[in-house]
Amino acid sequence: MTVDADSVQRFTKAWTTAPAPPNLSEFLPDAAAIRRSGLVDLIRIDLAQRSLRGQPVKHLAEYLAELADLQRSDLPADVICAEFELRRERGDTVDPNDYLRNYPDQAAELARLLDTDTTELADDTAVSEDTAFWEDTDSTRVTSNTVARPQRFEPIEQIEVGQTVDEFDLLTALGSGAFARVFLARQRSMQRLVAVKISEDRGTEPQTLAQLDHDYIVRVFDQRLLPGEGLRLLYMQYLPGGTLLGVLHKLRKNTWTPDRTGQLLLDSIDDAMEAKGEIRPADSSIRDEIARLSWPETVAWLGRRLAEALDYAGRHDVLHRDIKPANILLTAEGIPKLADFNISFSGRIRGTSPIAYFGGSLSYMSPEQLEACQPTKSATAADLDTRSDIYSLGVVLWELLTGRKPFPDKRFGEHLPPSLGSASGDDTVIDAMLERRHAGVTEDALHDLPPDTPAALRRILLTCMASAPDDRWANGAELAQQFDLCLDPHARDLVDPPEHSWRRRLQRPRWAVAMVALAIAIPNGLASFYNIQQNQMLVVSKLDPQVLARFESIVLVNNVAFFSIGGVLMIYLGRRLLAVSAGLLKGRTYDTRTLALARTDAILLSDRIVAVVFGLWVIAGIGWPISLQLTTGGVPARAFVHFALAQIVCGAIAVAYPFFLVSFYGIRCAYPIFLPYGRVSRNDARQLRRLARRSNFYLALAASVPLLGVASVTLLQQDEISAVIVAVRVLCIGAIAAFVGSYWLFRQLEGDLEALARVVAASD
Repeated sequence: MTVDADSVQRFTKAWTTAPAPPNLSEFLPDAAAIRRSGLVDLIRIDLAQRSLRGQPVKHLAEYLAELADLQRSDLPADVICAEFELRRERGDTVDPNDYLRNYPDQAAELARLLDTDTTELADDTAVSEDTAFWEDTDSTRVTSNTVARPQRFEPIEQIEVGQTVDEFDLLTALGSGAFARVFLARQRSMQRLVAVKISEDRGTEPQTLAQLDHDYIVRVFDQRLLPGEGLRLLYMQYLPGGTLLGVLHKLRKNTWTPDRTGQLLLDSIDDAMEAKGEIRPADSSIRDEIARLSWPETVAWLGRRLAEALDYAGRHDVLHRDIKPANILLTAEGIPKLADFNISFSGRIRGTSPIAYFGGSLSYMSPEQLEACQPTKSATAADLDTRSDIYSLGVVLWELLTGRKPFPDKRFGEHLPPSLGSASGDDTVIDAMLERRHAGVTEDALHDLPPDTPAALRRILLTCMASAPDDRWANGAELAQQFDLCLDPHARDLVDPPEHSWRRRLQRPRWAVAMVALAIAIPNGLASFYNIQQNQMLVVSKLDPQVLARFESIVLVNNVAFFSIGGVLMIYLGRRLLAVSAGLLKGRTYDTRTLALARTDAILLSDRIVAVVFGLWVIAGIGWPISLQLTTGGVPARAFVHFALAQIVCGAIAVAYPFFLVSFYGIRCAYPIFLPYGRVSRNDARQLRRLARRSNFYLALAASVPLLGVASVTLLQQDEISAVIVAVRVLCIGAIAAFVGSYWLFRQLEGDLEALARVVAASD
């Protein structure tokens, strides 16, 4: 039997009309037999109303203490699970193992509910909230001294909604943790809503945040100290959209569907705003943009902005050291902002140390940060840099993408305690976590990726979570540029082609040499054939047989010599491009300068090759008549005219067509090889745009080939025209077809260059 409907209705109405939460015991019937079962129903309503109205979470232990009729064994598992979820949403650090131990009668059912509704939450233990860290007396390493729960100052416990602290009217509780509570408050002097963080007067968070003024970092206005109570008030920008932790909860409650989009992020924000009584923006171009993104693109969109925040903080010598979903706040439009620098470190604040207040959340820590938590390891907090924050961001984004963490730490068994147990137990846990992270992301975890995840996003996140810092992105700027690439469908397809794409095969050095050689040889071979035929019919055929033999010998020697030199020169100009691209494909690493030079080689490859080809044709244009003069002792003037005309036509063929063929290969296959390795400079964007402008000239040159062929005929005599008219017709028809192909390559090249230049320039 449960409480009657009238009592439920009166209790619910009291919640909507009373200035303070009603006392549920007043709404119970007098009959002792039904009081106990009725209590459970009212507790459910009370918990739900507190969540809806932003009231502090009331623990079940408090209900048990207040209501003598209620026994611990009377509580159903779903009510216990509801308290667990509410506490997590409010920012408290909770662990399922605590609940299993505290409610043994409901343990079996509770374990099932927690596993179902809170996927992989057991590994979310936060070191900064459950473990206190001090320096050793020799100040050389960080050790952990475990406490059951950090002792809060009593005034923090006493501060509640409705009170006025300093000049702040506390309106709603936004969250709480071990060291602080956060309230939505009205600042009387400015008549504005702010978020007020009330904490112990410790750490350097205000001084750290004072250095940071960035679009993707929560803006802190100022601080107030209450020295008599040992408290600090930090008031900052109020963001109504909740946190990424709320987005994760919504993600886990919704099964994956192929049409999942950025609307899920917006729905989570709207839910958070509705709970606070806020109204979502009516017209927002940013929200419209997010709604059109796929879910992986939404994760990349968020990651790009958070990477920029990390880059900005890193350039100001600030490390966050506790990046996790609960510390990433959202605006009403969906813009993420990094918050809670409570255990961050700034190298620009005098008197601070990287090991002061060191901590973080275990499941999001980089391997080097875990080692700094491990007394038996030589690493310390002083060894950390921005790459550690990048690792944590990678874990957060992977979890947001898949709904699960990449490293399911709870699979290590019961050795992961809620408060890290004893020192030896800590060592066992951290050693196990380190072993897991050094092994990398498993195939099972890779299967969690949504089917529509771009290969670029997978590569980016795996690089973020590389176990060795040197294998990660060096800074937030590099990471932001990679996310820009991921958000551009054209560019990401160039850089990360499908697994069995022809472009992947053509990136191998042997294919590269073959493709470039064919791109040069075929147009030049056709041009040479036309040139030989033209000169044969108009000049060479009129020579004496003995003179002709000597002439052909001289021409053969010249061609072999000069074209061999040209081939060697081309290989020399492309040596670095071949060597570095081959090395990268084999996993080798190169310095920034070498990579920059190799990228330049890829962009300029076609220009350098056509310059060599043009030089060879110029040499041939000079050497051929000289050889003819030396052989015959005299060359008719018309022979020079015929030769010059043929040389102009063939030169256009030999230069224009290889340019597009080699450029197409260089930009679509060779240049993208280098983009996953380090940040690309603005100079690359300039070079890409210059190549696009030069391609217009070569397109015009390709269009001129049939016109030049026709023009050359008009300068011939009637008997000469009849000799070459068939060759000229074939030339014109072939040149028109070749121009169509060149134009197609031009359009493809134009799109590739625009996409790459757009991505390269975006992060500068």
